[in-house]
Amino acid sequence: MKVKILKKVETATDIFSFELVDPTGRPLPGFSAGSHIDVHVGNGLVRQYSLSNDPRDTHRYVLGVLRDPNSRGGSIAMHAQAEGAEIEISQPRNHFPLANEARHSILLAGGIGVTPILCMAERLAHVDASFEFHYCTRAPERTAFREQLMRPGMKDRVRVYFDTAPPEERIDLEAILADPDVDKHAYVCGPSGFVDAVLSRARNAGWPESNLHREYFSAQKGAIAGNSAFQVRLASSGRVINVRAEQTVVEALGACGIEIQTSCEQGICGTCLTRVLEGDPDHRDAYLTDEERTANDQFLPCCSRSRTPILTLDL
Repeated sequence: MKVKILKKVETATDIFSFELVDPTGRPLPGFSAGSHIDVHVGNGLVRQYSLSNDPRDTHRYVLGVLRDPNSRGGSIAMHAQAEGAEIEISQPRNHFPLANEARHSILLAGGIGVTPILCMAERLAHVDASFEFHYCTRAPERTAFREQLMRPGMKDRVRVYFDTAPPEERIDLEAILADPDVDKHAYVCGPSGFVDAVLSRARNAGWPESNLHREYFSAQKGAIAGNSAFQVRLASSGRVINVRAEQTVVEALGACGIEIQTSCEQGICGTCLTRVLEGDPDHRDAYLTDEERTANDQFLPCCSRSRTPILTLDL
């Protein structure tokens, strides 16, 4: 659907917020805390951005976008958009929802990973739920959405940490995650190193996996060296397609005229999730949970490979 950029505001160094509205003034489709949308940013690029505003808003979506000079062009293209421009987006979808049964929620954000976490905090504050919000940024000038964090009902539950601060003022994950409970849930979003650090400390403290929720904003780069060729079989036709060592499954299928919808192409968003009927996938994504990987009945062909000579896919 088409939306108009009503406002574009620099909310921190290299971070702009974008307020999107329907061009005709109609309400937008509803969303829940943790949702994201696909944004067509131009030049054929599609990127996922989390919604940061209160889910009660029916007239707007608010995004926070970091301009990353090392990106593949998406954030740079988004930052080039101007107020008043119309862009195409998808309807919201949610792979990172809140657990409504939680007695207490611990929210942890790293950098631009604050966007879905802020949306969660808005929702929890509105229903007067018990939560705490820990936000790690590089420096004060790189802290996005500071005005929202200081609003009544929010500021008393938020703690912000800076990489430039003395060690004793930085986040203490062991203390924050020291008391796991079946009624507590933890949510983390940010760069892979931050997310992995939170999950590692939580697991060491005895948190049940079902109470840990995460969303990555960037994936760790996997080495191509050592990759092996393999084959994929299409269950509908029996056709077998070779996947070279330097190819992804998506690339190999595309070369044979078989298109799989993709977006991030890094194993983060889940757009290309495909059922596996036979074979043992080599999971290299940051999307599936450990339990889902162990089941070996689905994988992300944009980045994952095969441990067996052939994978049979539900295609």
